[in-house]
Amino acid sequence: QVQLVESGGGLVQPGGSLKLSCAASGRISVVDAMGWYRQAPGKQRELVAFVASDESADYADSVKGRFTISRDSAKNTVLLQMNSVRPEDTAVYLCNVKAHMTTGSDSDCWGRGTQANVCS
Repeated sequence: QVQLVESGGGLVQPGGSLKLSCAASGRISVVDAMGWYRQAPGKQRELVAFVASDESADYADSVKGRFTISRDSAKNTVLLQMNSVRPEDTAVYLCNVKAHMTTGSDSDCWGRGTQANVCS
């Protein structure tokens, strides 16, 4: 299966920046879509951004113009650059990777999450 290692969360003041990283490893043949979701206390998990294999990307309306998702296909890594963060961006951020495995199966894998706290 796919193993995901996330990093980059932490504490930041409103208006500041954070950069999240997620690296996928395992018996991966091809990585398809890679994305970031978030879940705040008492709220449902929501999509923040995803990037497809052709590097086309889409964003939640709440983060458009502030967050940028990118991927390094050679390293099976997805990044989320978070700028102009707001208190409502506070959440656990989870990486999601969809991949085709060398075994011929497909994998839809979630990371354990990294906490981002935005507070003054």
